[in-house]
Amino acid sequence: MAILGIVAVCVVLAVLAFFVPRLSRHPQRGTQRTLSAGSRAGGKAPGVLGRAFSKPFRSSSKAVGRSGSAGRRARGHMPF
Repeated sequence: MAILGIVAVCVVLAVLAFFVPRLSRHPQRGTQRTLSAGSRAGGKAPGVLGRAFSKPFRSSSKAVGRSGSAGRRARGHMPF
């Protein structure tokens, strides 16, 4: 269920970044800030568990960043 949520957020951010690049930065940063808070909270677990709990949040934050930048980059390649 959480994976579908992250995929939906990535798709929405990519579409938003394509159509309104400047207005897409705030939602992207907010989403990344929320995911990094989860990563920090998961990282407080001791040892290997901390890395295991924080990894899904880190990879989701990277995916959100990549989808937003890909939408803005695609907009830049448009001929008009």
